[in-house]
Amino acid sequence: MTAELWIATWLGLAAAAEDWAHRTVSNWIPVVALGAGLACQAARRGLRGLAAGALGAALGFAAFYLCHLLWGRGGGDVKLMAGFGALLGPGRIWEGLFWISVAGGIWAAAVMVAGSRSGNRNRRAPEAIPYAPAIAIGTWLALVGER
Repeated sequence: MTAELWIATWLGLAAAAEDWAHRTVSNWIPVVALGAGLACQAARRGLRGLAAGALGAALGFAAFYLCHLLWGRGGGDVKLMAGFGALLGPGRIWEGLFWISVAGGIWAAAVMVAGSRSGNRNRRAPEAIPYAPAIAIGTWLALVGER
């Protein structure tokens, strides 16, 4: 298991648990992910790796900031994606975004089904669902695919 995968696993679990319980992601999680991602990239490829980690963070931030502006995705999700983008780097960020979208879609469908089974006839998803679990799962899947 790579260092990036370990970091994404543990920080993803922390972010998912906190987002699930409190609907927020503490700033320390994306900051640690960003620092660890930059360090891992730099350890592998030196300054080019550091630049790749920074580009991955910028791409992850930009993708989720756009979602934040258009659809109200939370600010914690934007920061978390920047941190995990550094772990993924520019080569894996697109795969990560794909898997995050798949996981988020499955998650939203599950919430809608659970709501309909609980007697709620309104089959719309709630205004907001905790999205850190989808970010963690999608990042993890992209990193597993790297092996």
